[in-house]
Amino acid sequence: MKPFEWDSQRAERTGIAEAVFCAGKATADLDAIIAHNISVNNCIFLTRLSAQQFATLSHAHQAKLDFDPSSNTAILLTDAVSRNEQDNNLKPGVCIVAAGTSDISVAREAARTLQFNGYAAPLICDVGVAGLWRLTEKLPEIQKHKIIIAVAGMEGALFSVLAGLIHAPIIAVPSPVGYGVSAGGKAALESALASCAPGIVTVNIGNGFGAAVAAIKTLNMFEN
Repeated sequence: MKPFEWDSQRAERTGIAEAVFCAGKATADLDAIIAHNISVNNCIFLTRLSAQQFATLSHAHQAKLDFDPSSNTAILLTDAVSRNEQDNNLKPGVCIVAAGTSDISVAREAARTLQFNGYAAPLICDVGVAGLWRLTEKLPEIQKHKIIIAVAGMEGALFSVLAGLIHAPIIAVPSPVGYGVSAGGKAALESALASCAPGIVTVNIGNGFGAAVAAIKTLNMFEN
């Protein structure tokens, strides 16, 4: 018996295929999941795959994965779909805005989730409120998109500032960047939830994957 049950119907039910959450999984289980999907010629997206975990996978599986250590994600593409083919057919609609370069890991998780699911994911980084002119200079570019995923740690002020400046809804992702009262992203989470600027929805701390899925589901409602 397999150590897992693959939910092959999830994409049909929800519009988003099952992803593999790798944290806490044994190497043997990850290898079994990858081998199963290779056998049925199925693309998969793996999240929270650490570099240490990736290094323990079978060499054959490592060779088939597009691993991104900055986001701890990996993509297994089928023989029929190349990386270039997937990247050349991405749909627009979502922009990711990150307060600082320390937030890149979470922002990249969102970007890779979007790309795997067929959406372009332009990333505008280092536009936190400590240098507000950097954000205002990028506003014309940000305003072109239907949904904005905003990633910020520390006090999370970027969420409110963006919501007060643009038409598009904001999906706030508090990142676990900070220290003291900001440690672990708790202050950023509370800032997002307590914002007086309307039009902000909030996902859990560090949940770039969840933010991207929310954006995709919203866009799918209007495209289908």
